[in-house]
Amino acid sequence: MDPAPDYTRLFRLDGRRAVVVGAGSGIGREAALALAAHGADVVCADRDADAAARTAQGAGGTAYPLDVLDRAAVAAAPGELGDVDVLVFTAATNVRKRLLDYAEEEFDRVVALNLRASFDLVRTFGGAMAERGRGSVVGFSSIRAVTVEPGQGVYAATKAGLVQLLRTAAAELGPRGVRVNAVAPGVVETPLTAQIKADPSWYGAYAAKSALGRWARPGELAGAVVYLASDASSFVTGSVLTVDGGWTAVDGRYEPPGA
Repeated sequence: MDPAPDYTRLFRLDGRRAVVVGAGSGIGREAALALAAHGADVVCADRDADAAARTAQGAGGTAYPLDVLDRAAVAAAPGELGDVDVLVFTAATNVRKRLLDYAEEEFDRVVALNLRASFDLVRTFGGAMAERGRGSVVGFSSIRAVTVEPGQGVYAATKAGLVQLLRTAAAELGPRGVRVNAVAPGVVETPLTAQIKADPSWYGAYAAKSALGRWARPGELAGAVVYLASDASSFVTGSVLTVDGGWTAVDGRYEPPGA
């Protein structure tokens, strides 16, 4: 008979090393701080070395400059960082244009960061985890993987593709002890959404669309990350944890301003 689990330590991450890519700001920063608060040794990775250092100072961890578009740097990271138990990546970009207005360069830029870089991170860190027989990978998708509005098509396509990429990784790496899951936020107050947040009509329309009637704060995604990183989710893999304030639960037609 298995010993009774110690539920007081269900979310603890003591003795585990977590790498948070995109830790310099927004959701990544809050995820790094939350993981550290639960005992993890956190590596704060970001292409902005100064921002990574500030987060690392708050998390009691280490900073690691990393541009995920530099494929050689990504490939070298697991070897430089040692054993990694948790990988969280949040980096993304968006060009808000309708499909007929998109330039090829814009399409390539969004796909490169949102999907190709994610592919590289999952393969390099996930592969190292599989060799050790344990690990948790948490990638950030979006409600745009399942809900679309005009001007969000390419972003939505990358986020839907990321979900399927992570599900496939869960299927392939699960037998080797690695769990892979996605978090799908709704509208969050981050640098990526700063432009539309500054427009009162956009801000109000997005707030009204969710069941809770407001935007999310970055820290409200941190609990989902801790859950998926910890033993609290030990039998959870290939899942998408939606944290959207009820956006996808609300029925009805929605037209953003200017659509």
